[in-house]
Amino acid sequence: MKYIKLILSTILITSSIAIVNAADSTNKNGTAPAQFLKIGVGARAMALGGAFVAATDDAFSLYWNPAAITKVDKVTLAGVYTNWFADINHQFLAFIIPIDMNSGIGFQATFLNMDKMEITTIENPHGKDEYFEAYDLSIGVSYGIRLTEFFALGITGKYIEQTIYNESASTFAMDIGSILDIPWYSLKLGMRMANFGGKMQLDGRDLIREFDMNPNNTLNVGVESRLKTEPWDLPLMFQVGLAMDIMGGSDSYYPSEYNRVTISIDGSHPNDSPEFASIGLEYEYNQLVALRGGYRLNRDVENFFYGIGLNIPLSESKFRFDYALASYNDLDYIHIFSGSIDF
Repeated sequence: MKYIKLILSTILITSSIAIVNAADSTNKNGTAPAQFLKIGVGARAMALGGAFVAATDDAFSLYWNPAAITKVDKVTLAGVYTNWFADINHQFLAFIIPIDMNSGIGFQATFLNMDKMEITTIENPHGKDEYFEAYDLSIGVSYGIRLTEFFALGITGKYIEQTIYNESASTFAMDIGSILDIPWYSLKLGMRMANFGGKMQLDGRDLIREFDMNPNNTLNVGVESRLKTEPWDLPLMFQVGLAMDIMGGSDSYYPSEYNRVTISIDGSHPNDSPEFASIGLEYEYNQLVALRGGYRLNRDVENFFYGIGLNIPLSESKFRFDYALASYNDLDYIHIFSGSIDF
């Protein structure tokens, strides 16, 4: 009976949040800062089209669903490198420490940077041999706990900063996630609400200007003023996902000793763009080699995703290497490399 109550409560909470989010159907494309927070991390997750909220069980769960760090039973270090568009690089670092059998803590850092750009002005439209930099940063800590044998919760607190030239904006936010292991053919239900927090507002020395209230009075002295910038909401994201092993262990639909086939489906509702769905399929042989594919629906350019994975067992640990290729149509391909090692 308690299983049924918990499942019904989870569905009720999910439906309530979805109804609240769906109530605002206004198109808000381009109205949220810190868009780098929406870039998925981990080659395995991205090869599945980002359908990873319920399927996640590795160090990259710090991004996809902090509740799943309870599935990591060893100290694990992981990293991602993504070659993004226009010479932009995206990196993610993760470190998870299990506290006991039912809880764990994790640390994460996300970086997005680009090459220096030459400053151009009206007087110097071709540049003035001066350059500026722009980068984004997010640093967070997560805690996950398994409340029952089949239900886990996780929370992440993070600091977010964006800097361009001499201006910057920063704020704090949190992610909340849950994993429900349904005792039916290894079915899992995952939920994630990401980037819930404050607003971001640019500030810096280039916004300081001298203002003269009476320019006709030559004896009048101008006063220092500051250009006003608007605060903007973070790109809030709500996701619900299902994952199931079609083939695999004894709990799967088709038990198999050496082969595992997992299907995952996610629905995503961002606050600044239309909803979309992701579908992923993963095949793994003997826990050594994996082939993956994914597809996103209701997206303009990002549709097909592909990837491979290799698990290399060491003496007392395991090293995993994953690669993903994402097709963005006219915007070219994105290459994603990730690796992790446990101790």
